[in-house]
Amino acid sequence: MSTIVEVADAMVASLNGASFSQPFTAVRSYLPAVELAELKDLHVTVIPKSEAITVATRESDYFEPVIDVGIQKKVDPNDAAQMDAMCDLVQEIIDHLRHRRLEAMPDAAWLSIEHEPVFAPEHLDQERVFTSVLSVTYRLRR
Repeated sequence: MSTIVEVADAMVASLNGASFSQPFTAVRSYLPAVELAELKDLHVTVIPKSEAITVATRESDYFEPVIDVGIQKKVDPNDAAQMDAMCDLVQEIIDHLRHRRLEAMPDAAWLSIEHEPVFAPEHLDQERVFTSVLSVTYRLRR
């Protein structure tokens, strides 16, 4: 199995093994698209995004897979409490992942998290869907 898929699967296991303020079951996918009708429930989608490979020694390399985590739910954009709860959940996921090794893949060291978009205004405006994306980078030596 490829390194990036192994890391994505380990991230899914980590998220599903934790408790958050809003319950969800994270899934790994290659397509981030979810039907609008399905978004009445919270969806957390883990998607392999990219991977950089650089030399470490003559015999090993650093692999740096980037995994996207999409957090989506149909919301009322005018309900500040509902929007705040979604932002809080995203922060909980960030706090869970940062500075933590993945139990199912302990050789993968957490490197960074980028949070873009914090929320997608066009999704709120056009579809009334809260969409936030985290890009999480790990480093392994192989």
